[in-house]
Order: sequence, then structure tokens, then C-alpha cells
Amino acid sequence: MPARSADGALRGERMAVILVRLRDQGQVHATDLAAEFGVSQATLRRDLAILEEQGLCRRRYGGAGPTESSAELPVAYRDRRSQKEKAAVAEAAARLLPPGPQTIGFTGGSTTSEVARVLSSRVDLVVVTNALNIAAEMAAKPRVRVVVSGGVARSQSTELVGPWAESALAQASIGTAYIGVDGVDLQAGLTTHDAIEARTNAVLLERAERVVVVADSSKFGRVLPGVIAPVSAAHILVTDAGISISMREGLEALGVEVIIA
Repeated sequence: MPARSADGALRGERMAVILVRLRDQGQVHATDLAAEFGVSQATLRRDLAILEEQGLCRRRYGGAGPTESSAELPVAYRDRRSQKEKAAVAEAAARLLPPGPQTIGFTGGSTTSEVARVLSSRVDLVVVTNALNIAAEMAAKPRVRVVVSGGVARSQSTELVGPWAESALAQASIGTAYIGVDGVDLQAGLTTHDAIEARTNAVLLERAERVVVVADSSKFGRVLPGVIAPVSAAHILVTDAGISISMREGLEALGVEVIIA
């Protein structure tokens, strides 16, 4: 059983890399990937078959090409990328929460999910979220109270979005909100893949007294269609050491405190 579990973890890591290559390069070749990962071509073809079943690639002779869904990695695969950096960011972000009873908010995302895991040992929290995976994780803790918005579930992010979600979140009073993003740009702001999801996340952000954006440095300079808020809406941005000096200075000039994990 442990060997099978390890093999599943390695397969997930391979798939995450494949999806990034599809997004960035537009195609992948099975022979090259098999050699890179040190696996047989049969194993690599099984990986591609699983991704095709999930609608995340389209197999073709010798490899695979992208589908419309390839642009946004599902949360399950995002969790396997930049794990060390995300874990450090999550630990640093969790330390920002004061002791004592707190009402906190979470949008979806792999880094916000990691923050939730770190904070799940607290016994004095009310958690407000539109992320199904975070709600499930926190609801398993008997002394954490969880408030979940309604809405339509997006399979890529496992977030509940749309008017129902926005209406529910608009009634919340949140002390600290942890906001996950897919892009951070000084001009374009905080962005994500889906415009409806962005509007829902914006409502949660607006209901918070303090906004903590968590983003590893791979997100900087990326601009995606869904605009959540201008960068200045964040009080604190927690990231890793990969942030450039110019980006850090630009954020601080806009009044955002930058914390390097």
C-alpha cells in the first residue's frame, strides 16, 4: 500500500508538470516526457489518458495538446507545484492571525488551502469560505465553526461562485481574509482565471477588515481575465524570496506590506 501511495503522488507531480507544459508550450511529446521523468512510455501514455478523461488534454500521435480547460490547473494539481514555497508562505500567513477568537475568510486556491490546514488546529475560529475543499477540511474540526456560501461549484477551483455566493458573503463580517490569486500585477491588480469567480472573491475581500493575499512568486506579472481587486486592496501580501526588487518596491509604494516567507 505505501508503494502504491508513493506512485500516486509521483503520478500527480508528473501530471502537474504536464499541465503546465501544455499551458505554456501548447503541446507535449510522450517520448521526451518519459525520458525526463525516468518512466516508460507506457506509463506516460497512461498519465495522458487520465488527463484526457478529465478533459485536461487531447491526446494525439506522439503526445498531447491542450483543451480549453488546460489553461487553469485544477486545485488538486496546483497543490503539487511549488510545494516548499507554498508551505512557507502558508506558515508565515498563519502567524499573522492574532490569538483569541477570530472570524476569518478564505477564498479558494492551493495556498489558501495550505493556510487553512495550518490554522485547523485552532479552537477559536469562525471560518467563512466559498471553497468546498477548505470548508470540508475545517468542518472536520469539532471546535471550528464553518460558514459556507451557497452558489454554483466550479470544478477547476472547487469554489462556489455566482449571485447566491455573493449574496451570502455580503452578509459576513470578517476580521482577516486570506485571498488566493492566480496573477498579481501592479497595473492590472489581483486576477484569476474566471470573471464570475473573481466577482465572488471580491465580495469576500470587501467584507474583511484586513486582507492578506497569499501568492508564491510565480504569480507576479501574470494578468488573467477575472479582476478581483486592485493591488492596493491588500493590506499584506505574503510571498517567497523569488519576488523581484521592483515588484516589492511597487507593492510597497501602493501601501501593501510585503512579507517574505
